Amino acid sequence: MKYSGKKYIKEELLPFFWCAGCGNGIIFTAMTRAMEENNLAREDIVAVTGIGCWGKADDYLTTHTFHGTHGRAIAVATGIKLANPRLQVFALVGDGDGATIGGNHLIHAARRNIDIIVIMSNNLNYGMTGGQYSATTPFNSITSTSREGHIEDAFNISALVKSAGAGYVAKCTIAEPQKIQRYISKAIKKEKGFRFIEVINICPTHYGRFNKFGNAVEMLKDIKERTISLKSLDKKSPIDLTEKIAVGEYSDQDVEGFVERYRKKK
Repeated sequence: MKYSGKKYIKEELLPFFWCAGCGNGIIFTAMTRAMEENNLAREDIVAVTGIGCWGKADDYLTTHTFHGTHGRAIAVATGIKLANPRLQVFALVGDGDGATIGGNHLIHAARRNIDIIVIMSNNLNYGMTGGQYSATTPFNSITSTSREGHIEDAFNISALVKSAGAGYVAKCTIAEPQKIQRYISKAIKKEKGFRFIEVINICPTHYGRFNKFGNAVEMLKDIKERTISLKSLDKKSPIDLTEKIAVGEYSDQDVEGFVERYRKKK
């Protein structure tokens, strides 16, 4: 069955704010289709955002939304979930908002297994504020704050969240919209625990231009060529993953969520 997700979208505000070629529209559409697939009532959803390109997603949703400060979306989402556990709470974060400024909130929410869904749009830089490097910017990349090449190694965010204890962690790219929807849908169905979906995105305006990746079509082609399945890694001889994007489900457990644990103490 095909889903449109239209009832969750403020169509009167379209087209989207995002730059031409940005994949945030792909992630947004996959998310709303997953909401429809699971028959979520709009009044039962709260989408929390922070500052950044992906942080503008709340503008287009017909659900409840909360637009917070930079790096604090997961903290706010935690508070909302604990105040009203029946709500479906989504935190929509970028790599800057969710892993660089808000990295501490990310790992502790995963450690606690807070019952929220985090969808990270990872475009490898601070897209909204001029293309500065973030915690996921690859080594030697050119950004507006690393003109000679970035000297730091990037976080593998999905591996980090898994190691912090999250029940469900999945990673995909904007080259596979149906997989984004499938992972978000699965996260919704699991209901409990910290559920994290990382989507590798592109930023033609800054990151792509600085690193001479060409236009959005060429960047998308590059992502496809570098993508490798986690499942295939066990079947192959060791390979250099430095330039690869390892996609799949990093963690898939049925865990006791934070709300459930908290209620047992009462």
